[in-house]
Amino acid sequence: MEWPTSFYDLRDGKGCPICAEGRPAETERGIRIFSGQVCDAYLQKARIQRGYTVIIWRGRHVAEPTQLTDQEAASYWLEVLAVARALEKHLRPVKTNYDTLGNSLPHLHTHLIPRYADDPRPGWPFPFPHEPHQLRDANELRADASALRALLERAAPALPRKA
Repeated sequence: MEWPTSFYDLRDGKGCPICAEGRPAETERGIRIFSGQVCDAYLQKARIQRGYTVIIWRGRHVAEPTQLTDQEAASYWLEVLAVARALEKHLRPVKTNYDTLGNSLPHLHTHLIPRYADDPRPGWPFPFPHEPHQLRDANELRADASALRALLERAAPALPRKA
């Protein structure tokens, strides 16, 4: 088995859907809870795990964190940590997983996956099975998004923001 030709094009930024989408307030999959200098964080709508958030690099196209300059990398990871801290404060998980994969969509992004005391698969990388996902309750999702935005505004005032 080999990587598809389309992967190499995406890896190089050709036709990258993340680059093309800009910085929307909401996507099909998530609600933006943070707009930083170099990344956006989206609380995911899928009911796979409360607090599941994807943080997307919004600078020039890169597929790997090693393609960032030292300053870009520092900014990216500081923003990832700011979002993780807000998730921990609001949701009180036992553990948070940080997944930076890019195997299916090679544009730098990191999945933050809170893990809870009642986790169905402790010790495994993912708490959720690979099956079609239902959407989270819209009221709970919007309340979490609002609470996380407020925490990020208070807890990370030193982080530069995009207008």
